[in-house]
Amino acid sequence: MTLSVIILAAGQGKRMKSDLPKVLQPLAGRPLLGHVLDTAKSLQPHAIHVVYGHGGEAVKQAFAGETAQSAQGQPHDPSSGLIGASQPQTNWVLQAEQLGTGHAVAQAIPSVPDDHMVLVLYGDVPLIRRDTLQQLIAQASANALGLLTVILRDPTGYGRIVRDTGGSVARIVEHKDANTKERSIAEGNTGVLAAQAGHLRRWLGNLRNDNAQAEYYLTDVILMAVKDGVRINTVIAATEHEVLGVNDKVQLAEVETALRKERATQLMLQGVTLADPSRLDIRGAVTAGRDVFIDVGVVFTGNVHLGDRVHVGANCWIKDASIGADTEIHPHSVIDEAVVGKRCVIGPFGRLRPGARLHDEVHIGNFVEVKKSELGEGSKANHLTYIGDATIGRHVNVGAGTVTVNYDGVNKWPTLIEDGAFIGSGTMLVAPVKIGANANTGAGSTITADAPAGKLTLGRARQVVIDSWERPKRAAPKPKK
Repeated sequence: MTLSVIILAAGQGKRMKSDLPKVLQPLAGRPLLGHVLDTAKSLQPHAIHVVYGHGGEAVKQAFAGETAQSAQGQPHDPSSGLIGASQPQTNWVLQAEQLGTGHAVAQAIPSVPDDHMVLVLYGDVPLIRRDTLQQLIAQASANALGLLTVILRDPTGYGRIVRDTGGSVARIVEHKDANTKERSIAEGNTGVLAAQAGHLRRWLGNLRNDNAQAEYYLTDVILMAVKDGVRINTVIAATEHEVLGVNDKVQLAEVETALRKERATQLMLQGVTLADPSRLDIRGAVTAGRDVFIDVGVVFTGNVHLGDRVHVGANCWIKDASIGADTEIHPHSVIDEAVVGKRCVIGPFGRLRPGARLHDEVHIGNFVEVKKSELGEGSKANHLTYIGDATIGRHVNVGAGTVTVNYDGVNKWPTLIEDGAFIGSGTMLVAPVKIGANANTGAGSTITADAPAGKLTLGRARQVVIDSWERPKRAAPKPKK
Protein backbone atom coordinates (compact mmCIF):
# COMPACT_ATOMS: atom_id res chain seq x y z
CA MET A 1 0.00 0.00 0.00
CA THR A 2 1.27 3.49 -0.87
CA LEU A 3 2.04 5.84 2.00
CA SER A 4 1.20 9.54 2.20
CA VAL A 5 2.13 11.64 5.23
CA ILE A 6 0.17 14.64 6.51
CA ILE A 7 2.03 16.90 8.96
CA LEU A 8 -0.04 19.41 10.93
CA ALA A 9 2.07 22.57 11.35
CA ALA A 10 -0.40 25.46 11.45
CA GLY A 11 -0.32 26.33 15.15
CA GLN A 12 0.57 29.85 16.21
CA GLY A 13 2.32 28.92 19.44
CA LYS A 14 1.19 31.88 21.55
CA ARG A 15 2.76 30.35 24.65
CA MET A 16 6.19 30.57 23.01
CA LYS A 17 5.97 34.36 23.34
CA SER A 18 8.06 34.66 20.21
CA ASP A 19 7.81 36.29 16.79
CA LEU A 20 9.07 33.01 15.33
CA PRO A 21 6.32 30.55 14.31
CA LYS A 22 6.09 27.60 16.69
CA VAL A 23 7.29 24.97 14.22
CA LEU A 24 10.39 27.08 13.46
CA GLN A 25 11.54 27.17 17.09
CA PRO A 26 15.04 25.62 17.16
CA LEU A 27 15.76 22.19 18.60
CA ALA A 28 19.39 21.04 18.46
CA GLY A 29 20.07 23.65 15.79
CA ARG A 30 17.17 22.65 13.53
CA PRO A 31 13.53 23.82 13.46
CA LEU A 32 10.99 21.57 15.19
CA LEU A 33 9.29 20.90 11.88
CA GLY A 34 12.64 19.92 10.35
CA HIS A 35 12.99 17.01 12.76
CA VAL A 36 9.50 15.77 11.84
CA LEU A 37 10.19 16.14 8.12
CA ASP A 38 13.42 14.15 8.47
CA THR A 39 11.58 11.31 10.18
CA ALA A 40 8.76 11.40 7.63
CA LYS A 41 11.23 11.26 4.74
CA SER A 42 12.97 8.26 6.31
CA LEU A 43 9.73 6.31 5.78
CA GLN A 44 10.03 6.99 2.02
CA PRO A 45 6.40 8.00 1.45
CA HIS A 46 4.86 8.84 -1.91
CA ALA A 47 4.21 12.41 -0.73
CA ILE A 48 4.35 14.63 2.35
CA HIS A 49 1.60 17.22 2.83
CA VAL A 50 2.47 19.99 5.30
CA VAL A 51 -0.56 21.90 6.60
CA TYR A 52 0.66 25.37 7.57
CA GLY A 53 -1.02 28.52 8.81
CA HIS A 54 0.59 30.97 11.21
CA GLY A 55 3.93 32.17 9.93
CA GLY A 56 2.82 31.13 6.45
CA GLU A 57 5.52 32.04 3.96
CA ALA A 58 8.24 32.09 6.64
CA VAL A 59 7.55 28.42 7.38
CA LYS A 60 7.59 27.47 3.70
CA GLN A 61 10.70 29.53 3.05
CA ALA A 62 12.62 27.90 5.89
CA PHE A 63 12.39 24.57 4.04
CA ALA A 64 12.41 25.79 0.45
CA GLY A 65 15.64 24.02 -0.45
CA GLU A 66 14.91 20.67 1.14
CA THR A 67 11.22 20.22 0.31
CA ALA A 68 11.40 20.91 -3.41
CA GLN A 69 9.18 18.54 -5.33
CA SER A 70 11.18 15.59 -6.63
CA ALA A 71 10.70 12.64 -8.92
CA GLN A 72 8.67 9.70 -7.74
CA GLY A 73 9.00 5.99 -8.29
CA GLN A 74 12.42 5.52 -6.69
CA PRO A 75 13.31 2.30 -4.87
CA HIS A 76 11.43 1.95 -1.60
CA ASP A 77 12.46 0.72 1.83
CA PRO A 78 11.44 -2.96 1.98
CA SER A 79 11.18 -2.83 5.78
CA SER A 80 8.32 -0.34 5.59
CA GLY A 81 6.12 -2.64 3.50
CA LEU A 82 4.91 0.44 1.63
CA ILE A 83 5.65 1.78 -1.82
CA GLY A 84 7.21 5.23 -1.78
CA ALA A 85 9.95 7.49 -3.10
CA SER A 86 13.40 8.00 -1.69
CA GLN A 87 12.86 11.74 -2.16
CA PRO A 88 9.13 12.30 -1.67
CA GLN A 89 7.13 15.10 -3.18
CA THR A 90 6.30 17.75 -0.56
CA ASN A 91 3.12 19.81 -0.85
CA TRP A 92 2.27 22.86 1.25
CA VAL A 93 -1.41 23.20 2.20
CA LEU A 94 -2.73 26.41 3.76
CA GLN A 95 -5.14 26.21 6.70
CA ALA A 96 -6.41 29.78 6.64
CA GLU A 97 -8.50 29.32 9.80
CA GLN A 98 -7.42 27.08 12.64
CA LEU A 99 -10.60 25.16 13.42
CA GLY A 100 -9.09 22.04 14.96
CA THR A 101 -7.00 19.03 14.04
CA GLY A 102 -9.79 17.39 12.06
CA HIS A 103 -10.24 20.54 10.03
CA ALA A 104 -6.47 20.67 9.39
CA VAL A 105 -6.32 17.11 8.04
CA ALA A 106 -9.38 17.86 5.91
CA GLN A 107 -7.39 20.58 4.09
CA ALA A 108 -4.83 18.05 2.87
CA ILE A 109 -6.95 14.95 2.30
CA PRO A 110 -8.25 16.04 -1.15
CA SER A 111 -4.71 15.56 -2.51
CA VAL A 112 -4.48 11.96 -1.29
CA PRO A 113 -5.92 9.06 -3.36
CA ASP A 114 -8.42 6.80 -1.57
CA ASP A 115 -6.17 3.73 -1.69
CA HIS A 116 -3.21 5.44 0.06
CA MET A 117 -2.35 4.83 3.68
CA VAL A 118 -2.33 8.18 5.51
CA LEU A 119 0.02 8.80 8.42
CA VAL A 120 -0.83 11.91 10.47
CA LEU A 121 2.08 13.61 12.26
CA TYR A 122 2.55 16.93 14.07
CA GLY A 123 5.10 19.63 13.39
CA ASP A 124 5.59 20.29 17.10
CA VAL A 125 6.22 16.65 18.09
CA PRO A 126 9.88 16.41 17.06
CA LEU A 127 11.14 13.26 18.81
CA ILE A 128 8.78 10.75 17.19
CA ARG A 129 10.85 7.72 16.17
CA ARG A 130 10.98 6.00 12.80
CA ASP A 131 10.71 2.50 14.26
CA THR A 132 7.62 3.50 16.28
CA LEU A 133 5.96 4.83 13.13
CA GLN A 134 6.84 1.67 11.22
CA GLN A 135 5.13 -0.38 13.93
CA LEU A 136 2.10 1.90 13.72
CA ILE A 137 1.85 1.67 9.94
CA ALA A 138 2.11 -2.12 10.18
CA GLN A 139 -1.02 -2.09 12.38
CA ALA A 140 -3.08 -0.23 9.76
CA SER A 141 -4.84 -1.71 6.76
CA ALA A 142 -8.01 -1.37 4.71
CA ASN A 143 -9.95 -2.74 7.71
CA ALA A 144 -7.88 -1.36 10.59
CA LEU A 145 -6.74 1.99 11.92
CA GLY A 146 -3.39 2.31 13.70
CA LEU A 147 -3.42 4.59 16.75
CA LEU A 148 -0.37 5.69 18.76
CA THR A 149 -1.00 6.05 22.50
CA VAL A 150 1.17 6.73 25.54
CA ILE A 151 1.05 5.93 29.24
CA LEU A 152 1.34 9.23 31.11
CA ARG A 153 2.47 10.06 34.62
CA ASP A 154 0.28 13.17 34.44
CA PRO A 155 -2.30 12.96 31.63
CA THR A 156 -3.67 16.48 32.24
CA GLY A 157 -4.49 18.11 28.92
CA TYR A 158 -4.38 14.89 26.91
CA GLY A 159 -7.30 13.10 25.31
CA ARG A 160 -7.98 9.81 27.10
CA ILE A 161 -8.20 6.40 25.46
CA VAL A 162 -11.51 4.87 26.54
CA ARG A 163 -11.59 1.09 26.12
CA ASP A 164 -14.53 -1.30 26.33
CA THR A 165 -14.76 -4.27 28.72
CA GLY A 166 -12.84 -6.40 26.21
CA GLY A 167 -9.94 -3.95 26.12
CA SER A 168 -10.66 -2.64 22.65
CA VAL A 169 -10.58 1.10 21.96
CA ALA A 170 -14.11 2.47 22.02
CA ARG A 171 -13.46 6.19 21.68
CA ILE A 172 -11.23 9.10 22.67
CA VAL A 173 -12.45 11.84 24.95
CA GLU A 174 -10.67 15.19 25.13
CA HIS A 175 -9.56 16.38 28.57
CA LYS A 176 -11.98 19.33 28.63
CA ASP A 177 -14.88 17.06 27.71
CA ALA A 178 -13.93 14.18 30.05
CA ASN A 179 -15.72 13.33 33.28
CA THR A 180 -13.96 12.52 36.56
CA LYS A 181 -13.68 8.79 35.80
CA GLU A 182 -12.36 9.39 32.30
CA ARG A 183 -9.77 11.86 33.61
CA SER A 184 -8.34 9.13 35.83
CA ILE A 185 -7.30 7.13 32.74
CA ALA A 186 -3.50 7.17 32.31
CA GLU A 187 -3.45 6.13 28.64
CA GLY A 188 -3.39 9.26 26.50
CA ASN A 189 -3.92 9.99 22.86
CA THR A 190 -0.89 11.29 20.94
CA GLY A 191 -2.91 12.30 17.89
CA VAL A 192 -0.64 10.22 15.65
CA LEU A 193 -2.59 7.71 13.57
CA ALA A 194 -2.50 5.75 10.34
CA ALA A 195 -5.63 5.05 8.30
CA GLN A 196 -6.72 4.39 4.75
CA ALA A 197 -7.42 7.67 2.95
CA GLY A 198 -10.84 6.60 1.69
CA HIS A 199 -12.08 5.88 5.21
CA LEU A 200 -10.46 9.01 6.61
CA ARG A 201 -12.03 11.22 3.94
CA ARG A 202 -15.51 9.92 4.80
CA TRP A 203 -15.03 10.30 8.55
CA LEU A 204 -13.64 13.83 8.23
CA GLY A 205 -16.71 14.83 6.25
CA ASN A 206 -18.91 13.80 9.19
CA LEU A 207 -17.06 15.68 11.93
CA ARG A 208 -19.01 18.08 14.14
CA ASN A 209 -17.74 20.86 16.40
CA ASP A 210 -20.27 20.57 19.23
CA ASN A 211 -17.65 20.31 22.00
CA ALA A 212 -16.02 22.48 24.65
CA GLN A 213 -13.54 23.93 22.16
CA ALA A 214 -16.01 24.34 19.28
CA GLU A 215 -13.41 22.63 17.08
CA TYR A 216 -13.39 19.71 14.67
CA TYR A 217 -11.44 17.02 16.53
CA LEU A 218 -9.49 14.43 14.56
CA THR A 219 -9.96 12.13 17.56
CA ASP A 220 -13.68 11.86 16.77
CA VAL A 221 -12.85 9.64 13.77
CA ILE A 222 -12.02 6.85 16.24
CA LEU A 223 -15.66 6.48 17.30
CA MET A 224 -16.72 6.61 13.64
CA ALA A 225 -14.24 3.86 12.79
CA VAL A 226 -15.57 1.68 15.61
CA LYS A 227 -19.14 2.18 14.34
CA ASP A 228 -18.02 1.23 10.82
CA GLY A 229 -16.48 -2.00 12.10
CA VAL A 230 -12.90 -0.86 11.47
CA ARG A 231 -10.52 -2.25 14.09
CA ILE A 232 -8.48 0.15 16.22
CA ASN A 233 -5.00 -1.31 16.67
CA THR A 234 -2.86 0.57 19.16
CA VAL A 235 0.87 0.97 19.55
CA ILE A 236 2.10 2.39 22.87
CA ALA A 237 5.01 4.83 22.62
CA ALA A 238 8.11 3.76 24.51
CA THR A 239 8.53 7.08 26.33
CA GLU A 240 6.56 10.25 26.99
CA HIS A 241 9.30 12.40 25.45
CA GLU A 242 8.88 10.68 22.10
CA VAL A 243 5.36 12.06 21.72
CA LEU A 244 5.66 15.29 23.70
CA GLY A 245 4.18 18.28 21.88
CA VAL A 246 6.18 21.49 22.29
CA ASN A 247 3.97 24.42 23.23
CA ASP A 248 6.26 26.68 25.28
CA LYS A 249 9.93 27.29 26.00
CA VAL A 250 9.83 25.00 29.04
CA GLN A 251 8.71 22.06 26.90
CA LEU A 252 11.23 23.07 24.24
CA ALA A 253 14.01 22.79 26.82
CA GLU A 254 12.58 19.47 27.99
CA VAL A 255 12.77 17.88 24.53
CA GLU A 256 16.20 19.44 23.99
CA THR A 257 17.39 17.67 27.14
CA ALA A 258 15.82 14.40 26.03
CA LEU A 259 17.38 14.62 22.57
CA ARG A 260 20.77 15.54 24.03
CA LYS A 261 20.62 12.50 26.29
CA GLU A 262 19.57 10.23 23.44
CA ARG A 263 22.40 11.36 21.16
CA ALA A 264 24.98 11.18 23.93
CA THR A 265 23.83 7.65 24.70
CA GLN A 266 24.25 6.67 21.04
CA LEU A 267 27.84 7.97 21.10
CA MET A 268 28.67 6.10 24.29
CA LEU A 269 27.27 2.91 22.78
CA GLN A 270 29.75 3.45 19.92
CA GLY A 271 32.50 3.36 22.56
CA VAL A 272 33.06 7.10 23.05
CA THR A 273 33.98 8.29 26.55
CA LEU A 274 32.08 11.41 27.61
CA ALA A 275 33.27 13.40 30.62
CA ASP A 276 29.63 14.35 31.29
CA PRO A 277 26.88 13.20 28.90
CA SER A 278 24.59 16.01 30.08
CA ARG A 279 27.08 18.64 28.88
CA LEU A 280 27.42 17.59 25.26
CA ASP A 281 25.38 19.08 22.40
CA ILE A 282 25.06 17.21 19.11
CA ARG A 283 23.29 19.32 16.49
CA GLY A 284 23.78 17.01 13.55
CA ALA A 285 25.41 13.60 13.09
CA VAL A 286 28.62 12.42 14.75
CA THR A 287 30.52 9.24 13.97
CA ALA A 288 33.52 8.18 16.01
CA GLY A 289 36.25 5.57 16.06
CA ARG A 290 37.60 3.67 19.04
CA ASP A 291 38.69 5.19 22.36
CA VAL A 292 37.55 8.73 21.60
CA PHE A 293 37.30 11.12 24.57
CA ILE A 294 35.06 14.21 24.66
CA ASP A 295 35.27 16.68 27.52
CA VAL A 296 32.46 18.92 28.83
CA GLY A 297 30.78 21.76 26.96
CA VAL A 298 31.56 20.48 23.45
CA VAL A 299 29.15 21.34 20.61
CA PHE A 300 29.02 19.33 17.37
CA THR A 301 26.96 20.63 14.48
CA GLY A 302 26.48 19.27 10.96
CA ASN A 303 28.34 16.10 10.02
CA VAL A 304 31.43 15.37 12.12
CA HIS A 305 33.75 12.36 12.04
CA LEU A 306 36.24 11.66 14.83
CA GLY A 307 38.96 9.11 14.17
CA ASP A 308 40.36 6.61 16.65
CA ARG A 309 41.70 8.03 19.92
CA VAL A 310 40.75 11.63 19.15
CA HIS A 311 40.68 13.78 22.29
CA VAL A 312 38.38 16.83 22.28
CA GLY A 313 38.95 19.31 25.09
CA ALA A 314 36.38 21.33 26.98
CA ASN A 315 34.19 23.95 25.31
CA CYS A 316 35.15 23.23 21.70
CA TRP A 317 32.79 23.93 18.77
CA ILE A 318 33.14 21.62 15.76
CA LYS A 319 31.06 21.83 12.57
CA ASP A 320 31.14 19.70 9.40
CA ALA A 321 34.65 18.43 10.02
CA SER A 322 36.74 15.28 9.78
CA ILE A 323 39.34 14.77 12.51
CA GLY A 324 42.07 12.17 12.00
CA ALA A 325 43.18 9.52 14.46
CA ASP A 326 45.24 10.47 17.53
CA THR A 327 44.56 14.19 17.09
CA GLU A 328 44.24 16.29 20.23
CA ILE A 329 42.00 19.35 20.25
CA HIS A 330 42.70 21.51 23.27
CA PRO A 331 39.96 23.54 25.02
CA HIS A 332 38.08 26.48 23.49
CA SER A 333 38.95 25.65 19.88
CA VAL A 334 36.69 26.19 16.86
CA ILE A 335 36.78 23.90 13.82
CA ASP A 336 34.44 24.88 10.98
CA GLU A 337 34.26 22.92 7.70
CA ALA A 338 37.84 21.71 7.97
CA VAL A 339 39.77 18.48 7.42
CA VAL A 340 42.35 17.53 10.04
CA GLY A 341 44.86 14.73 9.58
CA LYS A 342 46.30 12.23 12.04
CA ARG A 343 48.30 13.09 15.17
CA CYS A 344 47.60 16.82 14.91
CA VAL A 345 47.44 19.23 17.85
CA ILE A 346 45.02 22.16 17.82
CA GLY A 347 44.57 24.89 20.39
CA PRO A 348 43.85 25.92 23.02
CA PHE A 349 41.89 28.75 21.39
CA GLY A 350 42.75 27.54 17.88
CA ARG A 351 40.43 28.34 15.00
CA LEU A 352 40.09 26.47 11.71
CA ARG A 353 37.75 28.23 9.29
CA PRO A 354 36.15 26.78 6.13
CA GLY A 355 38.63 25.36 3.67
CA ALA A 356 41.36 24.62 6.21
CA ARG A 357 43.16 21.34 5.57
CA LEU A 358 45.82 20.00 7.91
CA HIS A 359 47.97 17.04 6.93
CA ASP A 360 49.34 14.66 9.56
CA GLU A 361 51.22 15.94 12.63
CA VAL A 362 50.40 19.61 12.12
CA HIS A 363 50.36 21.87 15.19
CA ILE A 364 47.99 24.85 15.36
CA GLY A 365 48.47 26.60 18.67
CA ASN A 366 46.79 29.19 20.84
CA PHE A 367 45.13 32.09 19.04
CA VAL A 368 46.08 30.82 15.60
CA GLU A 369 43.50 31.18 12.82
CA VAL A 370 43.61 29.21 9.57
CA LYS A 371 41.29 29.98 6.65
CA LYS A 372 41.16 28.30 3.23
CA SER A 373 44.72 27.05 3.61
CA GLU A 374 46.61 23.78 3.44
CA LEU A 375 49.41 22.89 5.86
CA GLY A 376 51.73 20.02 5.02
CA GLU A 377 52.88 17.23 7.27
CA GLY A 378 54.74 18.28 10.41
CA SER A 379 54.25 22.03 9.97
CA LYS A 380 53.62 24.26 12.97
CA ALA A 381 52.03 27.60 13.77
CA ASN A 382 51.97 27.69 17.53
CA HIS A 383 51.18 31.27 18.58
CA LEU A 384 49.12 34.33 17.63
CA THR A 385 49.09 33.87 13.86
CA TYR A 386 46.74 34.30 10.89
CA ILE A 387 47.08 31.99 7.88
CA GLY A 388 44.67 32.73 5.04
CA ASP A 389 44.63 31.60 1.38
CA ALA A 390 47.97 29.91 1.86
CA THR A 391 49.65 26.69 0.81
CA ILE A 392 52.28 25.61 3.30
CA GLY A 393 54.62 22.69 2.68
CA ARG A 394 56.06 20.06 4.99
CA HIS A 395 57.95 20.81 8.22
CA VAL A 396 57.46 24.56 8.03
CA ASN A 397 57.71 26.61 11.24
CA VAL A 398 55.53 29.71 11.31
CA GLY A 399 56.66 32.02 14.10
CA ALA A 400 54.46 33.86 16.57
CA GLY A 401 52.65 36.92 15.29
CA THR A 402 52.94 36.01 11.61
CA VAL A 403 50.22 37.29 9.29
CA THR A 404 49.52 36.36 5.69
CA VAL A 405 48.41 39.74 4.37
CA ASN A 406 46.03 38.26 1.82
CA TYR A 407 43.40 40.96 1.26
CA ASP A 408 43.91 44.21 -0.66
CA GLY A 409 40.40 45.50 -0.01
CA VAL A 410 38.95 43.87 -3.14
CA ASN A 411 40.70 40.57 -3.85
CA LYS A 412 42.23 37.73 -1.84
CA TRP A 413 45.79 36.75 -2.82
CA PRO A 414 47.71 33.50 -2.20
CA THR A 415 50.81 32.83 -0.16
CA LEU A 416 53.07 29.84 -0.91
CA ILE A 417 55.55 28.60 1.69
CA GLU A 418 57.64 25.65 0.55
CA ASP A 419 59.00 22.70 2.55
CA GLY A 420 61.31 23.36 5.46
CA ALA A 421 60.92 27.15 5.55
CA PHE A 422 61.23 29.04 8.83
CA ILE A 423 59.09 32.15 9.22
CA GLY A 424 60.44 34.45 11.91
CA SER A 425 58.15 35.89 14.55
CA GLY A 426 56.22 39.02 13.62
CA THR A 427 56.57 38.49 9.86
CA MET A 428 54.07 40.14 7.50
CA LEU A 429 53.79 38.08 4.31
CA VAL A 430 52.22 40.47 1.78
CA ALA A 431 50.52 38.28 -0.81
CA PRO A 432 50.92 37.25 -3.50
CA VAL A 433 54.26 35.99 -2.28
CA LYS A 434 56.37 32.82 -2.30
CA ILE A 435 58.81 31.67 0.36
CA GLY A 436 61.23 29.11 -1.08
CA ALA A 437 62.17 25.76 0.42
CA ASN A 438 64.34 25.97 3.56
CA ALA A 439 64.24 29.78 3.43
CA ASN A 440 64.22 31.91 6.60
CA THR A 441 62.61 35.27 7.17
CA GLY A 442 63.98 37.49 9.91
CA ALA A 443 61.74 38.34 12.84
CA GLY A 444 59.76 41.52 12.33
CA SER A 445 60.13 41.47 8.53
CA THR A 446 57.59 42.68 6.02
CA ILE A 447 58.03 40.45 2.98
CA THR A 448 56.64 41.97 -0.21
CA ALA A 449 58.60 39.98 -2.80
CA ASP A 450 59.47 36.31 -3.19
CA ALA A 451 62.08 35.00 -0.74
CA PRO A 452 64.63 32.64 -2.39
CA ALA A 453 65.12 29.07 -1.22
CA GLY A 454 67.73 28.42 1.42
CA LYS A 455 68.43 32.11 2.12
CA LEU A 456 67.70 34.53 4.96
CA THR A 457 65.45 37.37 3.87
CA LEU A 458 64.99 40.51 5.95
CA GLY A 459 62.48 43.27 5.36
CA ARG A 460 62.90 45.63 8.29
CA ALA A 461 62.91 49.42 8.42
CA ARG A 462 66.18 50.91 9.68
CA GLN A 463 66.05 51.49 13.44
CA VAL A 464 66.52 55.14 14.39
CA VAL A 465 67.03 56.71 17.83
CA ILE A 466 65.90 60.35 18.27
CA ASP A 467 68.04 61.78 21.03
CA SER A 468 66.13 65.07 21.29
CA TRP A 469 62.72 63.44 21.75
CA GLU A 470 60.80 63.99 24.97
CA ARG A 471 57.70 62.20 26.12
CA PRO A 472 54.63 64.49 25.89
CA LYS A 473 53.42 65.78 29.25
CA ARG A 474 49.92 66.56 30.39
CA ALA A 475 49.21 70.20 31.14
CA ALA A 476 48.86 70.93 34.84
CA PRO A 477 45.20 71.13 35.86
CA LYS A 478 43.87 74.63 36.41
CA PRO A 479 43.01 75.43 40.02
CA LYS A 480 39.34 75.39 40.83
CA LYS A 481 37.74 78.71 41.61
